[in-house]
Amino acid sequence: MDLKTYLASLTSDQRKAFAAKCGANHGSFQNVASGFRSCSTALAVAIERESDKTVMRWDLRKDWFLHWPELIDH
Repeated sequence: MDLKTYLASLTSDQRKAFAAKCGANHGSFQNVASGFRSCSTALAVAIERESDKTVMRWDLRKDWFLHWPELIDH
């Protein structure tokens, strides 16, 4: 699932709590989800972890294979 869809499935309070768990703010998430801002590798890992792998890190970065080559065969 992409980040935009995932965030849309949450209430406003849940989105804010999710962002806080990931170490970001709601505005940053909106910018990443809308494609206005790229997702840092650390944030991508946090989103994957905190979403229980509903949103995968490789869906958040086009160059994911450069950062996590161990995931290429997955």
